[in-house]
Amino acid sequence: MQKKIYERVPVANPELPERIGRLNELAYNLWWAWNPEALYLYRRLNKTLWDNVQHNPIIMLQQVPLATLKKASEDPEYLRSYDKLMADFDAYMSDTNTWFNKNYPNHGNKSIAYLSFEFGLHESIPAYAGGLGILAGDHLKESSDMGLPLNAIGFIYNQGYFVQKISEDGWQETSNFYLDFHKLPIIPLQYEDGSKVLVSVSLPGRDIYAQIWKMQVGRISLYLLDTTIPENSSYDQQLTAKLYTADLETRISQEILLGIGGVRAMRTLGIDPAVWHMNEGHAAFLSLERCREMVEAGKTFEEAAAIVRKSDVFTTHTPVPAGNDKFPVWLIEKYFAPMWQKLGLSRDQFIDLAKEGTEWGEQFTMPILALKLSEHNNGVSALHGVVSRKMWHFLWPERSVDEVPITSITNGVHSFSWLSRRMGLVFDEYLGEDWRVNPDDPKNWEKVDSIPDFVLWDVRRHQKRMLNNYITRAARKAWLTGNVHPVQIIAGGVMLEPDALTIGFARRFPTYKRGYLVLRDYERLIRLLNDTDRPVQIIFSGKAHPADEPGKLIVQQLYRAIKDHRTGGRMVFLEDYNMNIARYLVQGVDVWMNTPRRPNEASGTSGMKAAMNGALNFSVLDGWWAEGYNGMNGWAIGTEAEYESNDAQDDADALSLYETLENEIIPKYYNRNDPAAPSPDWMPMMKNAIKTLSPMFSTRRMVSEYVRKMYVPAANND
Repeated sequence: MQKKIYERVPVANPELPERIGRLNELAYNLWWAWNPEALYLYRRLNKTLWDNVQHNPIIMLQQVPLATLKKASEDPEYLRSYDKLMADFDAYMSDTNTWFNKNYPNHGNKSIAYLSFEFGLHESIPAYAGGLGILAGDHLKESSDMGLPLNAIGFIYNQGYFVQKISEDGWQETSNFYLDFHKLPIIPLQYEDGSKVLVSVSLPGRDIYAQIWKMQVGRISLYLLDTTIPENSSYDQQLTAKLYTADLETRISQEILLGIGGVRAMRTLGIDPAVWHMNEGHAAFLSLERCREMVEAGKTFEEAAAIVRKSDVFTTHTPVPAGNDKFPVWLIEKYFAPMWQKLGLSRDQFIDLAKEGTEWGEQFTMPILALKLSEHNNGVSALHGVVSRKMWHFLWPERSVDEVPITSITNGVHSFSWLSRRMGLVFDEYLGEDWRVNPDDPKNWEKVDSIPDFVLWDVRRHQKRMLNNYITRAARKAWLTGNVHPVQIIAGGVMLEPDALTIGFARRFPTYKRGYLVLRDYERLIRLLNDTDRPVQIIFSGKAHPADEPGKLIVQQLYRAIKDHRTGGRMVFLEDYNMNIARYLVQGVDVWMNTPRRPNEASGTSGMKAAMNGALNFSVLDGWWAEGYNGMNGWAIGTEAEYESNDAQDDADALSLYETLENEIIPKYYNRNDPAAPSPDWMPMMKNAIKTLSPMFSTRRMVSEYVRKMYVPAANND
């Protein structure tokens, strides 16, 4: 009999006045993270404190003076905003007439499990590393908005990712921090006697245990596994300490916990998913656990695998073989000998499930395991689908490349998480509120042409001021510590001009993203930056993985160029990139630049966020931009040509970058006499970008494709 599980929802501040008491409740549902009016309600209590606590409503309620709360509870204007917001929240949570229920009325009882190594939901919950996590977070938010019967599984990393500091010499220094779970919107699950809800998995010589926490993301439940509990040794408590460790034994243990432990968590919670979605290969061991359940119930492995394949969904995000998780065969033998016996397989049969020959010998490759045990597979852009079919063609040698069973669903972004509040109000006025109901409908976005140029330009100038103000505050805060050199304050952006053409470049710093490309012809760049009448500013931000020495060298190369007095303070590096900085950048820059070495960018999403906020993309025709670019909504760097060497490709792309800046971007932006007046060359492109890219790259379109192409067929065993 299933033991009853209780949710012990904490109370952020038990002294909160009763009249505004539901601020406690709201703080424990991430719905606030994508609703500007909810954020504004907390911010109004104390703006300075709100910024200091990284926009965390729980810490906000714990630290704001009681007198301030009492005053808010007696303020008629605040109460009107509060009452409206809570009514909107209640209507949202109780609505049964959702997109999913309307379109798939007979599938409400067929739930979906979504497993991911990381979820980027908000800057106050720094348990994400980059694009994969942000995409997963946006997937959950959109699934909530659409009413999908989806439950997610991941980890709560008590050390998050890492804090980045850039030394005076430009070297990335990292430090750890510890999350206080009492200050996060996570809910402990308990049995009636108050004991923790645990799951366990077996590792060599021992069992390990994970506590299950719950994070409520609108209508979606995200269950988070945590091994930092007394039931585990100090070594095993580190399994959910931090993201993306380079230690293979820790990594395989984490993936066992996510895949096998994720299935067991669902069983413990009484959830029986009809569909299992693996967001990248990290969760692929879930297929083995599901097969084990069926084999122990009497099926053969072949029978179990056939059932599992029909209900598994696998999304690959990696376009290069080296980026996929692989484990040496000896490590698989160490960790999985009991498993292949339970599956009724020999050692060789088990290894063959994911065997790949490499220059380092035979490896057990996680995406191969996922592909062999899933019939529903996709890349994350059309081009990435092509690359993936070529990359994994050897698994289906009897088929042509085009027949390899990997389709594509191009990534999208959650509009309401990334759109500026001011731009959203303009869209409400000129597009009508249906754009919020159907953000993926191109017809709604055709009305962008009706927005007066000066209205859009005023919003754009406001967003740039917000970005500049943020940069100035951050630089002043750093200066006040007394621990930085003056040149680092200049590198932090204090000399930026609010009306100059501003380009953003923010992302992780692996070598294939070529963060150095803009420096290729340095003297030419210096001339562009310092043109007296038409200056250019470039803002960089992003982290290199702590083990990625070449990536850290690129950061250092950039930073040393930024410190060069000849840049005039017009190149900037914002350290410790996170979702808050990303939001300021995608809303505030004029141009979003992306320079990956084609075709190594699986998708990318930050340029999509910039586009809906009125920025123009300037990117290599890779990932999503190969689909989004139409010649009138931004610019391409380079062509789709193939090159004999990386150097030749870098030379050609850098030349294209400089020429496009000089001949297209700079003249179009500065074709005006007054900074307050929009350029007649710039505005048509801005409107074209907003109206073509916003619906096409919305997570509403993306998730609806997952439902139509993946979830419903998998649930129906088609």
